Amino acid sequence: MAATESAPRQPQHIDTSRPHPARVYDWFLGGKDNYPVDEELGRHILELEPHARRSARSNRWFMHRAIRWSATQAGIRQFLDIGTGIPTEPNLHRLAQATAPDARVLYVDNDPIVLAHAEALLRGRPEGVTQYVQADVREPRKILDQAERVLDFSRPVALSLVALMHFVSDEEGAYELVGSLVDALPSGSCLVLSVITGDYDPRTMEQAVQTYAAGGVTLVARSHAEVARFFKGLEVVEPGIVSLPEWHPELAAGEDVQGDAPVPLYAGVGIKS
Repeated sequence: MAATESAPRQPQHIDTSRPHPARVYDWFLGGKDNYPVDEELGRHILELEPHARRSARSNRWFMHRAIRWSATQAGIRQFLDIGTGIPTEPNLHRLAQATAPDARVLYVDNDPIVLAHAEALLRGRPEGVTQYVQADVREPRKILDQAERVLDFSRPVALSLVALMHFVSDEEGAYELVGSLVDALPSGSCLVLSVITGDYDPRTMEQAVQTYAAGGVTLVARSHAEVARFFKGLEVVEPGIVSLPEWHPELAAGEDVQGDAPVPLYAGVGIKS
């Protein structure tokens, strides 16, 4: 199999009338693959939470550390990243393949603008595999059917759901969706997850939820106990489910894990026995 293969490309309409979480996140990270409607929502969030940009960067840095840990400490060589977002260097496959050049990575997202950039930006090592498919986390069966063509489900897989599940409500089956994905993974696999919380500043978070709702985007802030539910049946890696900067800061590689204000996202990694 070639190092990088692509799903069939179909012309897709990019809706620029409503903000999209991947593009708002791109704006927070200083990217250029967003539209005025995304910037407008981003600026509203910054008015409420001046540290929102730092939170976005901290979330990205958590992903870096968690993938390094998965590859080096857990020895995982396969990665399923759902809610990929607009590619931002270093991408997940670069981190994984820096440790294991033969690592296999499948990216999944539902925004056509991510699809438009995937072929050009998601270039992997020739020893490994890097692919992208367009699907929504609410379509677990579709994702797993595609994943089985790329990943070997007899070997451990790291499932990355970073800053994704707070865009899926309980009514949409958030916990059941994660459970169905984890259930399909073999023993030794891990769940890498970060979720926004209102535990640190409930009032500001409620305003943020309302601001996202006004833009047509669902945002669900979950408590520590509610985030822990995503890890049901898994062995949570030390230091547990913690604020982003507290998750293995010693694994940082030039990333700033310090700050004056708490980062309102919980993160954790759980191993499937």
